[in-house]
Amino acid sequence: MSAAVRWSAPELVPPPPPPEQRGLPSVEELQAIEEAARAEGYARGHAEGLASGQAEIRRIVAQMEGILDAFTRPLARLDAEVGDALGALAVRIAGALLGRSYAADPALLAALVREALEISGSETRQLELRLHPDDIAMLTPHLPPLDGVRLVPDLTLARGDLRVHADSVRIDGSLAARLNTALQSLAGEHA
Repeated sequence: MSAAVRWSAPELVPPPPPPEQRGLPSVEELQAIEEAARAEGYARGHAEGLASGQAEIRRIVAQMEGILDAFTRPLARLDAEVGDALGALAVRIAGALLGRSYAADPALLAALVREALEISGSETRQLELRLHPDDIAMLTPHLPPLDGVRLVPDLTLARGDLRVHADSVRIDGSLAARLNTALQSLAGEHA
């Protein structure tokens, strides 16, 4: 039993050369690597910080706009209310002054009555002229006889107010209506 095994010699191929070992980086290379890493970190941090800061600014601006809006809405409403109150006060003051003027000089009220009658076309129709009872008593000596015009005392009217009624004509000569017309005319000129 002798089995013999034959031995073969291995092929003699030289082993590959070991990879070239680089030496340690030089000081300049280490400084360049460190500077590149620092620049990259700075750029990344700057971009993240900038984005975060801009988001914070947007949030604060939105809060400020909300606060300003919350303040301006009531102020605008208050402004309108004050304007209305001042207008009403002006009408009251003007009414008091005109009432005194009409009492002191009935010719002023007589001129207003004549103007209202002219506007309404009193020549062609029957008219009803409504006045405060004290104004009728005061005006009677200052107005010529008015054909086709019936004087009606109206306690709902203030001194110096008048209303003209006809078939298709209604003239509101109340102080409030006259002042509102004047105020609207002024507002239209300034618009």
